[in-house]
Amino acid sequence: MAQLLHVDSSLGTESVSRRLSAHFAEEWRNNHPGAGYVHRDVAARPVPHITEPVHQSLIYPDTDHGQSEQERELTAAITREVLDASVIVLGVPMHNYTVPSALKAWLDRIVHPAHLAVPSPLSGRKVVVVLTRGGSYAPGTPREAFDYQQTYLKAILEAIGLGEDLTFVTAELTMAAVAPQMAQFRPLAEASLANAYDALAKLAQ
Repeated sequence: MAQLLHVDSSLGTESVSRRLSAHFAEEWRNNHPGAGYVHRDVAARPVPHITEPVHQSLIYPDTDHGQSEQERELTAAITREVLDASVIVLGVPMHNYTVPSALKAWLDRIVHPAHLAVPSPLSGRKVVVVLTRGGSYAPGTPREAFDYQQTYLKAILEAIGLGEDLTFVTAELTMAAVAPQMAQFRPLAEASLANAYDALAKLAQ
């Protein structure tokens, strides 16, 4: 049975990345009635950063390194959600040129040698990553080189087998709606947001 894993990582409950990822999830579920759905909100319910016992257990899973049962169950649950998913949508705002630490903590549970193998057991899933940025980091802009958001996610997702069917949908200049000094960019921001909604609706088919 088809199943969607929906991961949000924005601190704001009404953030643009949340609205866009929710739009994709709603469209996808409407197009796939009866399909499974799991929503993991790593900002509202943070995944603890891995400890040394967790790290060692991920690298050497056949040896007991003293991690707690709670930690073991959390890693297993996160891994199972990814394995059970046929489609994954990630809502990712840019934090200080890169991804939120809450999303990094989630990724650290699934990026380990067992999933870095070729082929990876995580391969075969469709992944849609919704990126939002307060400014613009598009090719040709002055801040293009500061984009460690998409470049990082592309590299890490491809490394664990989630890059075979990977699409990034980006809404830029989101701060233009609230920052007076960016008022001149509001038409560009509105167009970027509208394009993102359209792209996600098509991908949800």
